[in-house]
Amino acid sequence: MKPTKIAENIYWVGAIDWDIRDFHGYSTYRGTTYNAYLIMDEKITLIDTVKSSMKAELIARIREIVDPAEIDYIVVNHVEMDHSGALPDMIELIKPEKIICSTMGQKALVQHFHRPDWPYEIAEPGKDISLGAKTLSFLETRMLHWPDSMFTYVKEDKLLFSSDAFGMHLASSERFDDQVDPAILREELTKYYANILTLYSPLVKKLIAKVQEIGLEINMIAPDHGVIWRTNPMMAIEAYDRWSRNESQNNALIIYDTMWHSTEKMAKEVSLGLQDEGVSVKMLNLRYNHRSDVMREVLDAGAIILGCPTLNNGLLPRMAGFLMYMRGLRPTNKIGAAFGSYGWSGESVKLLNETMTEMKFDLIDEGIRAKYVPEVGELAACVELGRKVGQALKAKS
Repeated sequence: MKPTKIAENIYWVGAIDWDIRDFHGYSTYRGTTYNAYLIMDEKITLIDTVKSSMKAELIARIREIVDPAEIDYIVVNHVEMDHSGALPDMIELIKPEKIICSTMGQKALVQHFHRPDWPYEIAEPGKDISLGAKTLSFLETRMLHWPDSMFTYVKEDKLLFSSDAFGMHLASSERFDDQVDPAILREELTKYYANILTLYSPLVKKLIAKVQEIGLEINMIAPDHGVIWRTNPMMAIEAYDRWSRNESQNNALIIYDTMWHSTEKMAKEVSLGLQDEGVSVKMLNLRYNHRSDVMREVLDAGAIILGCPTLNNGLLPRMAGFLMYMRGLRPTNKIGAAFGSYGWSGESVKLLNETMTEMKFDLIDEGIRAKYVPEVGELAACVELGRKVGQALKAKS
């Protein structure tokens, strides 16, 4: 694929990873892109690089436009290796006058590549860098989602290079939002925020407020993964604004694992109780649903109901792993409840409740336990638990 013009004298020159299916524990069924951008001006500037294994694609696309040796500046918005892995080789090839990065970016680059001698220039907020016809300004975005992260803004084009923010894991021959099914965009944008940025929602909220306060006009957003938002950048911004405020929908998720189907039977009865209250519900069996797909659903859900049998005085491994993953992302503003079967010790419900309490979920009921195979009365109690959660959701909305 050739480079793609995204604005006057600005080109996408990144790489497409069609085959990746796991991104440090995040399922990437649709692959991903590593986006890099080239600005042709008096000072030719490369915005970000790519994963080291993809450097040949980056170099080939740059060569379609200019000899890489003619590039003057490299901007590093984010040091994570999927965006900086090719950087040492690109620096050797280009020999840039400046490597422009945040203060924390310089520290991270030295810690990653052990090259304090590179020609660093700190991108100070409020200090512009002229490339000739175009002007770059910078906005520090620490912990979105690394300490070094920053945005680069092209004033003349009102174009925001947003690093990992507003991105998604999506391999595609299409470069722009208006070329891709909106349902796919929503699904992948949601999944990306849920699994990468949920933990940092308070910082996202502050950042959006700051952008509004300084009146930053944005006509296009060019992230480091996925499509470029040229037609509807507000779709991404409004979604981030909503998620950063922890707004939940009036729906419930039953997330469970089961050994000999007893906990599964209980899950189905809880579902019936929710439906009795007119609440939309999804049942997600961890045996068949990847944790990152479950987290996509957790992001917007109003109630999380966890079900697991007891194994060795604890939880089944899939549930234990999911709880560790979810706890690290810290979703908030959720109603919670728990249920599970057991053979002789029965600690699972207690452990589920403890985790949800730690996450500050609003627990409904102490939970339902059933020994071995649930009896009629225990199944009826599961229906009632579903009703209680449904009532609590309706009262909250």
